[in-house]
Amino acid sequence: MTSSLKKLKDLERSLTVSIEKDLYQSKFNEKISNLKKNVKLDGFRKGKVPNDVIEQRYGGSVHAEVLNDLIQDSYPKEIAEKKIRPANTPTISMVEDNPDKGIKYNAVFEVFPDIKPKVSSWKTFEKHKINILEEDIDHAIQDILERYGEWEKVERNSAENDQVIIDFEGTIEGEPFDGNTAKDFKLVIGSKSMIPGFEDQLINKKINSDFEIKTNFPDDYFKKDLAGKEAVFKINLKEVQENVPSKINKDLYEKLAMEVKNENEFRDEIKKRMENESVTQEKALTKDSMYELLLKINKFSAPQCTINEQSELMRKEALSRIGRNPEEESDNDLFPLDTFKENAEKRVKLDLLFTALLNHYDLKVNQDDLKEFIEEEAKRYKDPKQFETWVYNQPNQLDQYRMIVLENQLVEKLDNDLKSKDKVINFKDLSKY
Repeated sequence: MTSSLKKLKDLERSLTVSIEKDLYQSKFNEKISNLKKNVKLDGFRKGKVPNDVIEQRYGGSVHAEVLNDLIQDSYPKEIAEKKIRPANTPTISMVEDNPDKGIKYNAVFEVFPDIKPKVSSWKTFEKHKINILEEDIDHAIQDILERYGEWEKVERNSAENDQVIIDFEGTIEGEPFDGNTAKDFKLVIGSKSMIPGFEDQLINKKINSDFEIKTNFPDDYFKKDLAGKEAVFKINLKEVQENVPSKINKDLYEKLAMEVKNENEFRDEIKKRMENESVTQEKALTKDSMYELLLKINKFSAPQCTINEQSELMRKEALSRIGRNPEEESDNDLFPLDTFKENAEKRVKLDLLFTALLNHYDLKVNQDDLKEFIEEEAKRYKDPKQFETWVYNQPNQLDQYRMIVLENQLVEKLDNDLKSKDKVINFKDLSKY
């Protein structure tokens, strides 16, 4: 058996494998012999049918089976021998399938790139530090009070931040469209949960009034048949509700699972939670900046097949988020795959670079590291021991934690090898990141 590997383009490869006719004939004869033992044909006793008769009747299917067996056996051996890392299942085509001349086939596939990561550069990543001001704490408390407040009916015109109850019916060029109507629809004006321009036109409207508004669907709207088009909505405003913020009291403490006794302790607990959130956000933003730098200084291609798979996965996630069953949703117009390609490519490249960096630093997770991480995680729960017991019986969760521990080790190594600069962010500006 011989083979040759050819580079087609970028990460695409073509492997041509030649198999001697003697090997083919041996496999073919073996299958014919096994078949002969059980074949029953009129005029012959079981097991006594001549080989030429069997070959005449079953030769085509036996030939196909032998070819399949030879390919299934030879392809992985040749791949292993040449130390190739295929990224997808190969496309097989026969070059020669005449047994008298030997068998030759061609396998076309993509390979994973051989990445030798660079971890030093004159460029810098940003170490983020989040600054919490007293006014940030005030704002956080106000948000909580409003979130746990109640909506009370009022007898006045609608205003921003009110919740209104409306019926609406939309048309485009006089024709209805999918999702164009709703009854008793609750909407907070200013929540930006509707298309741009819709909520603004609900301000200063009378209760029980009927009116029309016009607005355009965004050019990049996910439903392509609606994107960029002007819609007319007939609206009946049925009720206006005003938010009455919650009081700072024992009931609120219980809803927030806080073990505090007074308003000062409540404020301290809010600050503590904000600080904990800030630590998490600082790490995430710093890590993102670090990875962005690494992608800039490590240029490589990713297999298109893997990018396509990731795009499809992201598309299914998007469908799930809007309540669609991704296994049943066949309309690619709703979320075209191309809209995910850029982010999918970035995610695939990060995964490949992550693996290469782990190998570069020879990082591994030992049981002590994992145990320490799980114990820290357990402190967030009321019954830490129960949580630890649960985790150790969840293989998937353990694998996730191993990856987190590995990533923490990697970030620590990279922090030492890469240059950085500090970047201070005000807590109120976190939503911009």
